Formats: sequence, structure tokens, C-alpha cells
Amino acid sequence: MKKSLSAFALIGSMMVAPTAWAGERTVTFAVDNMTCASCPYIVKNSMAAVPGVAKVAVSFQAQTATVTFDDAKTNPGAIAAASANAGYPAHPRPQGS
Repeated sequence: MKKSLSAFALIGSMMVAPTAWAGERTVTFAVDNMTCASCPYIVKNSMAAVPGVAKVAVSFQAQTATVTFDDAKTNPGAIAAASANAGYPAHPRPQGS
């Protein structure tokens, strides 16, 4: 009985494990072509429209966008593409820069 319970617990944990690996992630993007006060608003709205994006903070001065998202639902490439489609190419910045 004890062995079957252990096996059941192991199988159950394996089924949940992929979900546990997914989570919230934050990436900072360098954003090109922001030249006016309305540009950050457009970048923020285009990135925020990507399913899985939880938060977007855009800095006109630094020409960056910091995005928090669920990495099980989206990825940096999809977020950058949304910004580029709005006319503002975005590129993930290396961590620590």
C-alpha cells in the first residue's frame, strides 16, 4: 500500500511540475524610434495587449520598456514584435545593463 501511494504521489508531482516551472518574468527592452511624448503611451499599450503581459513601464528618457509577463503564455520575441508592429522596434537588453 505504501509503495502504491508513493508511486501515485510521484506521478502526481510529475504532472504538476511543468506548470511549476512557468512563472512571472521581467525583461527590459531597448525601444527605438521614441521621439515624442505620445510614443511611450503607444509602446506601453502595444506591449500590454500581448496575452500574458501583466505590467509594462516605459521610460521615454531611457528609451526602454520593462515588461513583466507570464512566460507560460508569451515570450520576449512576441512582446518585441508587438512593439515593432506599432512602429517601435524593441530588443531585449542583456541583464545587468
